[in-house]
Amino acid sequence: MKNIFVGNLSFSTTEADLRGLFEQYGSVDRVSIMTDRDTGRSRGFAFVEMTNDADGEKAIAALNGADFGGRKLNVNEARPKTERASGGRGGFGGRRY
Repeated sequence: MKNIFVGNLSFSTTEADLRGLFEQYGSVDRVSIMTDRDTGRSRGFAFVEMTNDADGEKAIAALNGADFGGRKLNVNEARPKTERASGGRGGFGGRRY
């Protein structure tokens, strides 16, 4: 399984649009466009999971820098999610109550 980061998306891009783009290179398991928690609006990036690593590498090579929706895509292998350090803002701007 290859997890791919896709950045610099047009805010009007849909999951179906991305799935169609990546399916040209192989089987797509999941597409997740990241949205703002408060507004629900796209944050301009997404993650695409492809079943086959080799297909994922082909998609990355072909689509990084490609024009899609009038914007140059930033496409690369997603980095593993890291744990955030404790003591973060926690939604209250770091203030203690």
